[in-house]
Amino acid sequence: MKLLANSWTFLRNTVLLAFALAVAVLILPSKARSQLGLDPCCAIISAGLDAISGLLKSVVAKPLASIQQIEQQAADFERQVVWPSAAINQARNLAVQAQGQFVQMRQVFQIPVSSATLPTPQQLEQSLLSRNPGAVAQISNYYSALYGPVVAQTDAPQPVRDLVDMTDAAAQAAMKRAVEIDALADLELQAAEQINHQLQTAAPGSADILEAQTSAWLVRANAYTQSAMAELIRVRSIELANEGARLKFSTSHTGTLHSTGGQVLQQGVR
Repeated sequence: MKLLANSWTFLRNTVLLAFALAVAVLILPSKARSQLGLDPCCAIISAGLDAISGLLKSVVAKPLASIQQIEQQAADFERQVVWPSAAINQARNLAVQAQGQFVQMRQVFQIPVSSATLPTPQQLEQSLLSRNPGAVAQISNYYSALYGPVVAQTDAPQPVRDLVDMTDAAAQAAMKRAVEIDALADLELQAAEQINHQLQTAAPGSADILEAQTSAWLVRANAYTQSAMAELIRVRSIELANEGARLKFSTSHTGTLHSTGGQVLQQGVR
């Protein structure tokens, strides 16, 4: 830019000088001009134009050619290194292939796996495999219809009833969470397909935006996976707690039996 400014200043001064000389010659008396042999006006103007033409070729044309060459090199670098057309086409072809894989994955997810044959188990199974969060509210009723309600207070001691209630609660929570995770998986597949469609027609400059969007969905998917792992851990912890409770009940029953047996033996001795 500095070189162009200097060239323009020099060119402007030269043009002004040539114009001033031409005006000076024109305002000379005709007698003075005739003494020069030929009319010098045309000669001076011609010389000024030749000077300007040479200046354009030497001072202006060369820097402009250099600038054009630099711009062409920058464009070639972007086309060959930053955004090579071969790599872009390869990425788009990969996106097309991934779209076909997404379609196959959706078809696999839609394969029916229900296996219950009786009415009561079928109701619960349909809710569990519905992939519909709206079916979560029905799971508790279907669970009670299949596995039975909590033991009545007159049929079992309170510790046993508490243990059964907690086990049922953990089982129902895991079933409800499974339905929600299935629904989230469907949303993730839809997002993946949408991002893949965008990749097929996206401009090279928009890659950073799509990458950020994909990263955000990846973080969400990891969060859903962690939620599913947490639910599995809760179910496993309930199983371990139940085993510990059974051991405690057995120990308590053994102590009660030992005490009762001792009392019976003492009464027999008397």
